Amino acid sequence: MRNRFLFPAVRPRSFWLILPAVIATGLAVGDEPTAPPDAAQISGWIDQLAAEQFAQREAATRSLAAAGPAAIEPLRQAICRGDLEVSSRAVEILREMLAGEDADLAATAERALEDLAEGADAAVAGMAEATLDFHTLGLAEAARARLEALGAVITEGFLPSGQRGMHVLFNASWTGKSDDLRLLARLRNVAQVGVHGVRLDEASLAVLGRLRSVEQLQLYGTGAGDAALAALAEKLPDTKIDVRKGGKLGVAGQSVIGPCLITHVQEGSAAADAGIQIGDIVLHIDGQPVANFESLTDLVGRRGPGDTLELDIERGGGNRGDEPQRFKRTVKLGGWE
Repeated sequence: MRNRFLFPAVRPRSFWLILPAVIATGLAVGDEPTAPPDAAQISGWIDQLAAEQFAQREAATRSLAAAGPAAIEPLRQAICRGDLEVSSRAVEILREMLAGEDADLAATAERALEDLAEGADAAVAGMAEATLDFHTLGLAEAARARLEALGAVITEGFLPSGQRGMHVLFNASWTGKSDDLRLLARLRNVAQVGVHGVRLDEASLAVLGRLRSVEQLQLYGTGAGDAALAALAEKLPDTKIDVRKGGKLGVAGQSVIGPCLITHVQEGSAAADAGIQIGDIVLHIDGQPVANFESLTDLVGRRGPGDTLELDIERGGGNRGDEPQRFKRTVKLGGWE
């Protein structure tokens, strides 16, 4: 009978986090084969991972671990076959490569695991993500330093829910690429991620889809399409995703309580340029009623930088006997930075 020390199809995340530490396969990543293996040899070793004999499975595991980069893509494909013993051994081989001293091999193995973690198969994604989580526990500090060097703004603070955590902002100062965004997954306790005015491609959105513990995700002027955003929302059902096309008014207010009272006007913003002041109440935007600040945010968020809006404003009337003034302001929206 085969010795199956494998995972069931579904396990809680806490279970996945300890797996890489407890699976024992007897790998010898440092062992070098006498000659570079060819595709047929690698394919044979992968088939042998499902052999009836434990010794054969162990021998194949060691051979694949020693095969180096040539084995990574075949291993990635094998993980998706549906045989849980093959999958678990293949993931463990990639983990050993990831933890080895060969930096290039480790980077290639990490990329393969990240691709698996971003895939549609929940069981495979869970194994890959658990392996990456275990590996990255000690890499968070270096990841933060690298992200900040590339222009990310990282702070600590509270969200409206009361959750305290890390806030990561990518704006006009960001000089990194899609691959650099993968460092986000190495950070610990990220509560909010903002992407303001940075274009997001498919690879970048896949990375964001792995941030399942993030409470808020702000996507302002990213150029992401509706279908891609819908797929992201499906991956992050517990995350509040705020999507805006990129137009920025530059005001703050109480999000739910009406009316739409302006409590802050950002210096140099489109609102400031139009003469909007703290204490003003926005009644309409382009003729549409504005019930509260959340409604204003929604209406502005549908417009892009450079678009013009006509705001109906009410000002004053706080003193006894004073009549509030009502007037219009035309605002040319700025962009998020």
